[in-house]
Amino acid sequence: MISCFDLKHHFKPRAGWMNDPNGLVYFQGYYHAFYQHAPHFESPWHEPMMWGHARTKDFIHWEELPIALHADQPYDCKGAWSGTAIVKDDTLYLFYASIAPLPENFSPAPGQKHIQNISVAFSKDGLHFEKYADNPIIREIPREGSFDFRDPAVMEKDGKYYCVIGSGNPDDQAARLLLYESADLFHWNYAGVLCEWANSVYCECPSFMPYGEKYLLTTSVCEKGKHYFSIMYGNFDGKHFIPEVTGEVHKGPDQYAGQVFLDHLGRHIMITWVPGWSYATFAEKNLGCLSLPIELKIENGKVKGYPLPEVRHLLKDSDPAVQITDNGFRLDRVLRDPIIHEGKIDDIKILRDEYLIEIFINQGEYIYTAVLC
Repeated sequence: MISCFDLKHHFKPRAGWMNDPNGLVYFQGYYHAFYQHAPHFESPWHEPMMWGHARTKDFIHWEELPIALHADQPYDCKGAWSGTAIVKDDTLYLFYASIAPLPENFSPAPGQKHIQNISVAFSKDGLHFEKYADNPIIREIPREGSFDFRDPAVMEKDGKYYCVIGSGNPDDQAARLLLYESADLFHWNYAGVLCEWANSVYCECPSFMPYGEKYLLTTSVCEKGKHYFSIMYGNFDGKHFIPEVTGEVHKGPDQYAGQVFLDHLGRHIMITWVPGWSYATFAEKNLGCLSLPIELKIENGKVKGYPLPEVRHLLKDSDPAVQITDNGFRLDRVLRDPIIHEGKIDDIKILRDEYLIEIFINQGEYIYTAVLC
């Protein structure tokens, strides 16, 4: 067991467990970050997940705010799980996976422990949230999906709203993102499979938004025994996403559940959960925090990710933990295998924050995040 130190440059709650970033959004002069939170425990699943809440103006100074979404309704009493945010008519809407108990006399699928639906809450001030009276807003799971049916990602384009939901299908052995349409954010129609991955179990934590004349789609894909974070750029015809560029710029290994949002300056900003599930029971106190904010760009047919200008002054050219080699670098970690990067390094930037290190290679061609202790 290891001890936990205070972080200087990353947001983490004062107490309790945190995981996935949720509802990343710019609203009324602040960047808001919500996150999966169990405020009374330092490890997960001892209480239903809620939405923690923090805000910042500069990604340096964070203000921790009261819980935004409690697990306090029959349809979400087993947890208010991950989702996204959207602003409409100066109102902030939070879309989330609402987790309910299995009904009596219900025959669950193998491995199913609860019901996953989609619900919404809204706020005029970004601080106090009201849940929609007719939640859940999406209840029926289409035959192309499975009981893994969660993490709504909502966007608007040309007056229509789209919701992407992570799912999978054990019969077809495919991970799938399912697409829904709406005119008002409350009433949704199923539109089909947006994108899928063969020989996989499910997708989760998607993000979907315009990027210039095309679109950016990201998701965490669960293959059998392995997760990876896929960033895609391509065309959307209103029913299907057709990728043109695919990248796995973030090499981890100590991060998961990245979420991307489009801010008021037109930047596609990604924040991930550090350190990911590998540390769920490793430390005496939860090590969970939010990563640095990363701007995603498509340049010369490649996905790149680099810290926002607001935080670049924190970056250094070297760190004692990073050993530059003839063909890359080596990073040693306590009790775990070293991280080895092979490839030409023209530029390296590093942020060291107590037990956490983030490394950016060649202006964002590769990103590494690691817990050192």
